[in-house]
Amino acid sequence: MSERSSHRSLVVAAIMASMAMIAIEATIVSTAMPQIAAQLGQINLYSWVFSSFLLTQTATTVVFGKLADIYGRKPMILIGIALFLFASVLAGFAWSMPSMIAFRLLQGIGAGAIQPVAMTVVADLFPGNQRGKVQGYLASVWALSAVVGPLLGSLIIHNLPWAWVFWINVPVGLLAALGFVLFLHEEKRIRVVSIDILGASLFAVSISALMIALTEMETTISGSAMIALLVSIAALVAFIWQERRAEVPMVAPDLWLKRPIAFANVAVFFASMSIMGLTTFLPMYVQTVLNGTPLVAGFALTMLLLGWPCGATIASRQFARFGLRPIMITGSLCIPVGTCLLVLLTPSSSAALAGAGSLIMGFGMGLLNISALILTQDSVSWSERGSATASNVFSRNLGSTLGAAVLGAVLTYGLAHSTNGQPITPEQLRSLLNGTGVVLADGEAIRLALQQALHATFIAMLLIAALIVPACLFVPRPQPVGEAPQET
Repeated sequence: MSERSSHRSLVVAAIMASMAMIAIEATIVSTAMPQIAAQLGQINLYSWVFSSFLLTQTATTVVFGKLADIYGRKPMILIGIALFLFASVLAGFAWSMPSMIAFRLLQGIGAGAIQPVAMTVVADLFPGNQRGKVQGYLASVWALSAVVGPLLGSLIIHNLPWAWVFWINVPVGLLAALGFVLFLHEEKRIRVVSIDILGASLFAVSISALMIALTEMETTISGSAMIALLVSIAALVAFIWQERRAEVPMVAPDLWLKRPIAFANVAVFFASMSIMGLTTFLPMYVQTVLNGTPLVAGFALTMLLLGWPCGATIASRQFARFGLRPIMITGSLCIPVGTCLLVLLTPSSSAALAGAGSLIMGFGMGLLNISALILTQDSVSWSERGSATASNVFSRNLGSTLGAAVLGAVLTYGLAHSTNGQPITPEQLRSLLNGTGVVLADGEAIRLALQQALHATFIAMLLIAALIVPACLFVPRPQPVGEAPQET
């Protein structure tokens, strides 16, 4: 990619706009969905509005990363924006919950193109010693979106039709697309290759079935979950067979098994599992066990969003001085240290201790994520950079999904086997979270049982977080930051 012909600052602005569109969508929809579901009905499908988006985003990330290597970054990111905006417009006209889920599936495909390809564009435009700063800006976008999203969603619900929760993406996406069209200029690279359509299809089926199985298992191990798991395994076996025989595989085993990429992705996978536990269960602990207000619980979680961009910014400024691997290892140590503070929480603890754990974990994620991404990108040439970046994004998304399922199962088991011999029912838990009077008579007993279940969940988080350290230690020493790989 020609840096002289690319207006890099304007391209970065377009990247930040496209990433903000994805990041803020999740929090806006979360805020507005209770009111949307009340109008559309079929509340039993509520969770699928969120799961469907993540399902197609995760399943298509690797596919679009490979296509970006074949056809270029610009066409793929414009296709992603077009799909995302088209689905957003349709979602605003959704007439039922199944139609909403269908449009969210399409939105996820667009997001699956935008996120990895945008990160690949950053890698093309900036050498490693400058790339960290830009990635720090992108981390700040996600953090700011997590704060602004709920507020914006609340304002829309109270002052506008709920369709604007989705339609607000249109002007942002059009501006981002215009930025890419006008200012992102790629050198023409003629690559005549066959597309491994069968491999891409098998991969999408395997990951989609796995996501469905994990989503179903969050509540109970049902027959449909087991069928989805078996389909995932069968498709995965067929996918591996196809990739071994394909002339140009969609997911090249040689790329994914490169030692720097493999262990960096493993570290990101476990880190994402841990962070998902933090974002899901820490607010519940603060509100129910520590008797904190929703505002206090939000403050404790906001510390994660403060630590993450701070860690990313510091890492980006220290890459040239210390190198990627030492910063990755430092981040891998911070995450279990922060998790230890959560394990130490008791009913008499201060919410400040929960906030401190959240802050340290966020700081560690800022160090680890950017280091792992840049190391992955610098381990390959231009022709594989999209696939390598997509593998990193895929590992994050899969880790988040698996973390929600595994840690949710730990909590569910703890609630069903509480020490007082009486399992906590969903109605009792909902009443405790809402602060209603249904459980006042035995509220303390329920609160104690919930504390024990959440404590077990935090211990599980610590065990997962501890696995990040050896994964980072196995990462080999990379080439100096800023030394671009040779083109092939």
